[in-house]
Amino acid sequence: MAVDIKSLSHSQLNDLIQKAQARQDELRKEKVTKVREKVHALLNAEGLSFEDVFGAGANVRGGKRRGGGTGSVAPKYRNPADPEQTWSGRGKRPRWFNDALKAGKKEKDLAI
Repeated sequence: MAVDIKSLSHSQLNDLIQKAQARQDELRKEKVTKVREKVHALLNAEGLSFEDVFGAGANVRGGKRRGGGTGSVAPKYRNPADPEQTWSGRGKRPRWFNDALKAGKKEKDLAI
């Protein structure tokens, strides 16, 4: 499936890039899922748990935390359509937050 990128317009090229990045994310998630299944199968086969191998409270992602805090931040925003959904204001904005902004809401309208 060769694509002649020289013949694409700016918007077509941006669309292609977005689709390629989305596909790349899908493939990564699939790979992570397969590896996770293999790890769980190996642990089950050996009669061990994740905590046995990595210790209780092990950071699953493997990175070190900075600041020595608990790692959880109190939520600052709540989805008015579904109060169960909250966001701390850190990291990538959740879809419901962006949708509410597009619908005319202001950040202060979503604040807790």
